[in-house]
Amino acid sequence: VEIKHGRISMLAVTGYLTTAAGIRFPGAEDIPDGFAAWGALAKTQDGCNVLLQMAFFFGLAEIINRPAEWADVTPEFPGDYRNGAIDFGWDKQTDEWKMRKRAIELNNGRAAQMGILGLMIHEINGVSVLPGNYLPGH
Repeated sequence: VEIKHGRISMLAVTGYLTTAAGIRFPGAEDIPDGFAAWGALAKTQDGCNVLLQMAFFFGLAEIINRPAEWADVTPEFPGDYRNGAIDFGWDKQTDEWKMRKRAIELNNGRAAQMGILGLMIHEINGVSVLPGNYLPGH
């Protein structure tokens, strides 16, 4: 569970900082960043469609990112969702290299969990920690 939460947190921090920098998908330029985005999306039919798509994506990601018992492939470690289909040279590396990379991912995930929590708490409290005292959603 910690691996999954770390991976999600790494994506969340990246998304939070990207939208705080003003980067948006085409057509979503008027959507605010931070927690204010949820309310803005819920106000329009297109926004509700985006929320529905997000819910379906989260459900699909939960279904896909688990060991594939039907593939007769045993995961090498918790969080190994290659399922015999994707390798990118992982199997050619030494066990020491693999453990180092797994430790790096785990530590980055832990840092990201603290990072996104800090960003969210500061936004709720109205205190900016971003450059230029920028406060998302305000």
